[in-house]
Amino acid sequence: MFFPFYFDIRYLLFSLPALLLALFAQWRVQSTYRKYSRIRNMRSITGVEAARVLLRANGLTHVEVQPARGVMSDHYDPRKKVLRLSKGVAQNASVASLGIAAHEVGHAVQDQVDYTLLRVRSGLAPVVNLGTWMGMILFFAGVLIQLSGLVWLGIIFFSGSVVFAFVTLPVERDASRRALQMLKAEGLVGTTDVQGVQAVLSAASLTYVAAMAQALSQLLYFVLLARGMGRRD
Repeated sequence: MFFPFYFDIRYLLFSLPALLLALFAQWRVQSTYRKYSRIRNMRSITGVEAARVLLRANGLTHVEVQPARGVMSDHYDPRKKVLRLSKGVAQNASVASLGIAAHEVGHAVQDQVDYTLLRVRSGLAPVVNLGTWMGMILFFAGVLIQLSGLVWLGIIFFSGSVVFAFVTLPVERDASRRALQMLKAEGLVGTTDVQGVQAVLSAASLTYVAAMAQALSQLLYFVLLARGMGRRD
């Protein structure tokens, strides 16, 4: 079989906790979003309106706000200086829309102030995407032909995904911190709104913790296999 170690009980021991965390994080983000997307915010301001207010307040009038396809596909593109909001966020005047729109503006502010970790993550993204696939191919090829050197090379390539996950978490948390500060400074949230925004941002943050745990558990399992091959050699 191409993936013989999928039947290794040790793989489950490494991957199952991270997988369960990922499933819990996904459930929490969806349930929190559903809850607060039904609650109208104090100012009755839509996500796109909130984004424009916050962008203007931070001198980012050059940043365009565009629609994004899909659900919860909101993001900021630092290369094109474009903030994209999904239909559910852009058009709804909900507490969830406030939090998500402000979070993406937080990334635009990070870009404006040349936030180091955002710059590092942006630089890592294309390299990591290619390196992860190359790492998996090299690792599996090394396992199949029992060549430990190729296995370790694959691990080195794959480890970039772990570095990327560790960098991403503080970037996202910083954007959420900035989001809450901006919403308060511009008077866009009341006491009840703040609690909802915090809940939405906290749930989203957990998904990045889960992604980091998954990448790390996968890497540790690969290292375990490589060490086992080294002892056999």
